[in-house]
Amino acid sequence: MSLYDDAVLVLKGYEEQEELRQAYLDHLEAHPDGMWKACHAGHVTASALVIDPERGRVLLTLHKKLRKWLQMGGHCEPEDGTLAAAALREATEESGIAELTLLPGGPLRLDRHPIPPPCHWHFDVQYAVLAPSGAVQEISDESLDLRWFPYDEVADVADDSVVRLLEATRARL
Repeated sequence: MSLYDDAVLVLKGYEEQEELRQAYLDHLEAHPDGMWKACHAGHVTASALVIDPERGRVLLTLHKKLRKWLQMGGHCEPEDGTLAAAALREATEESGIAELTLLPGGPLRLDRHPIPPPCHWHFDVQYAVLAPSGAVQEISDESLDLRWFPYDEVADVADDSVVRLLEATRARL
């Protein structure tokens, strides 16, 4: 199964955010290359919130280009077999934590947001990953900083999409 096919199946099985979910499916139907960064009409991305439920905290990255505190994530790559695998890969690469595990149950949220030209939209499929006990992060070249934030401080530093992802993650836990 291709990554495109996996994305369509994942989105068809996602039961929340119906209007936005349909926009994702419509985009993929109109753009067979809609999984890839080269699709300038927009492309699907995968992200994951790194969470440490034992300590009540999440790891956020200060994104180098956007200069905002965000969850880990980014573009799908040809070696990604599934959206979940892409989200896990991105979280591992950007956090430096090797033993992350996906929170079961599939994606937690969808978040479509505009991006600078030449592309127009990121159709982000958002997951959560659990950090192992004693996890130590290591900053990547895509970040200005990495920092653990207690749940109750996330709204002070991150935008609403990160806050909603944290809420959905905590509800699933």
